Amino acid sequence: MDEAVVVTELVKRYQPNMPPAVDGLSFSVAAGEVFGLLGPNGAGKTTTIGVLTTRVRATSGRARVCGADVIGSPAAARQLLAVVPQRVNLDRALTVRQNLLFHAAYHRVPRAQRIRRADELLDQMGLKDFANHRTDFLSGGLAQRTMIARALMHSPRVLFLDEPSAGLDPQSRLFVHDRVAELKRSGVTVVVTTHDMDEAEKLCDRVGIVDHGKLLTLDTPSALTRTLPGSSTLTLVVTPGAPAEQVRAALDAIPDVEQVEHFKVTAPAPVAAPAFPGMPAMPMPAPAPDAPTDPDAPLSFRVYTSGQPANAIPMAMKILADLGCEVRDLNIGQPSLEDVFIHLTGRELR
Repeated sequence: MDEAVVVTELVKRYQPNMPPAVDGLSFSVAAGEVFGLLGPNGAGKTTTIGVLTTRVRATSGRARVCGADVIGSPAAARQLLAVVPQRVNLDRALTVRQNLLFHAAYHRVPRAQRIRRADELLDQMGLKDFANHRTDFLSGGLAQRTMIARALMHSPRVLFLDEPSAGLDPQSRLFVHDRVAELKRSGVTVVVTTHDMDEAEKLCDRVGIVDHGKLLTLDTPSALTRTLPGSSTLTLVVTPGAPAEQVRAALDAIPDVEQVEHFKVTAPAPVAAPAFPGMPAMPMPAPAPDAPTDPDAPLSFRVYTSGQPANAIPMAMKILADLGCEVRDLNIGQPSLEDVFIHLTGRELR
C-alpha cells in the first residue's frame, strides 16, 4: 500500500538545554487512511503536525508527504496538503465564498475551476445559504465547516485536522464526522489530532499514541483495546475503610480478575471570585506537593475481568464491606481506547 505520510527519526528541539519536543519519532500513514495522532498535553503531537505541515522546522530526521520532502521542499509539500486548525483563522472581513476563493487563488487554482470548486464545496458542507455571509458572524459549527471547505479548495491529497469537533454541538460534530468518512471514500488521507478518545475510535483506521516526543504504540483502535487485560471492566468508587493497596490486593484475588488499578478521584480546582467585575476568575493556588492528602477522600478502582463482570460484583461488595468501605458508585463497561491511553500515559494532569 502506498504511503501518504512518512516520518523517520524526527527530532525537534526548541532549546539546546531542554528535552526535545519530538524525540526520534518514526511512523507512516497509508494513502486513503484516517490516522489519529493522540497524546496528552505537551506530548509532542502539535510539534509533529507543525513539522509535517511546514510550519515548524525540524532539528533532524526526515518527513515526507506524498513523496514531497516537507523539510527540504516545503513549498512543494504545501501544494499536496491542507490544514484545518483548532482555532478559527478565517478572514473575518470576507464572506464565506470569498474565503474559499482567496485560498484557491493563493494555490494558483485557475479562476473558472475555483468558482466551480467553491460551489461544489459550499453545497457539500451545507454552506450554500451562508455563502455571502461574513465569517465573523458564523457559529462555531459553521466556521469549522467553512475552514474544512477552504482547506479542500485546492484538492489536497492529505488533510490535517486539529481537534476537528472541539466545542461543536452534537449535530455539527456528526456532520464533521460524516464529511471525514466521505473524504476517506474519495481517497483523501486524513490525519487527526484529538483528545476525544471516542472520536478517535470512531473515525480512525489506526492511531498512534505519543508521549514525551516518542511513539508509545500504533495500531487499530480495536487491536490496542485487546492489549488490555480482560474483556470487561468494573469501576468502583468507595469511601476508604482500609489502605488503598490492601483494597486493591483483595479485589485482585477475585476469580477471573486479571488486573486492578487504583487511581485518585480528582475534584475540580477551587476558583476564587473575580477581583473586579468583568474580569475572569482565577484558580486558587494548588496545594504544595508535600501537603497531606485528605484521608476521607474517595478511592477509585478499575477491575479488569475475563469473566462476566456481574459475577464479580457480589464478591467485590463483600470484600469492600469487610474492609469497611462503602460503595458510592459502580459502573460496568468494556476496555476502551481511553483505557489504553491512560494505561500508557498515566492519569496525572499535564
